Amino acid sequence: MMFSVFQVSRMGGRKRNEDRMGYTYTQGSVMFLVADGLGGHPQGDVASQICLQVATSMFHKQAVPKLADVAQFLQAVMLAAHEQLLSYAATQGLEQTPSSTLVLAVLQDNQCHTAHCGDSRRYLVRGGAVLSRTLDHSVAEWQDSVLGAKGEAPVSKHMLYSCLGAPRRPAIEIGPPIALEVGDRLLLCTDGLWGNVKEDDIVFNVTAHAVTEAAQTLVDLALERGGPYCDNVTLIAVAWEKADNSGLA
Repeated sequence: MMFSVFQVSRMGGRKRNEDRMGYTYTQGSVMFLVADGLGGHPQGDVASQICLQVATSMFHKQAVPKLADVAQFLQAVMLAAHEQLLSYAATQGLEQTPSSTLVLAVLQDNQCHTAHCGDSRRYLVRGGAVLSRTLDHSVAEWQDSVLGAKGEAPVSKHMLYSCLGAPRRPAIEIGPPIALEVGDRLLLCTDGLWGNVKEDDIVFNVTAHAVTEAAQTLVDLALERGGPYCDNVTLIAVAWEKADNSGLA
């Protein structure tokens, strides 16, 4: 398989950047992930880093060179990260557990597999339109999808009902695999991006430009529109180029 990828994370108007991102691969599989430590909780940057470390460690142990069961792997990673956050809080004597969102995408056998908890998103863009995106574990999106609310929900769109490190077992969404086509664009991002940039802008940029230019343009746009109190902005942009084993770009 061949793909192009570019990742970027920039500080907004926050005291620290609690976002983390990364990707790793073998000859037969590649994993992308973005995590966002929750503000208002202790050590959000530690929480997102723990999620990153757990996921990458498990990937390299199990992708030899492919994952035997991608959906099972994604579920296990989410639960392992959650348990590691609880363990960290206990060993550090913290009254409140550091918490984080996490979105994972694994590309294997010409398919995209996705898992997420919280409101960090995965977009799959094809032919100038969003083919698929994750649904946030937020109160606002739950009201829109379940209750059929019209217009803007009467709560913050960033108010989560599930995250890793929460006192109760997190809601973990494992999406069905999606067959990839050459030219598909993948975007993983924190709410610092999608909360400030319209979906049409995301689609246009990842479709019209190379991933390097698209990523940088979208981050600049989010920081500009977010103003002086903008959240941190983190994203990974991927272009799917060839579905064979000739190499990785």
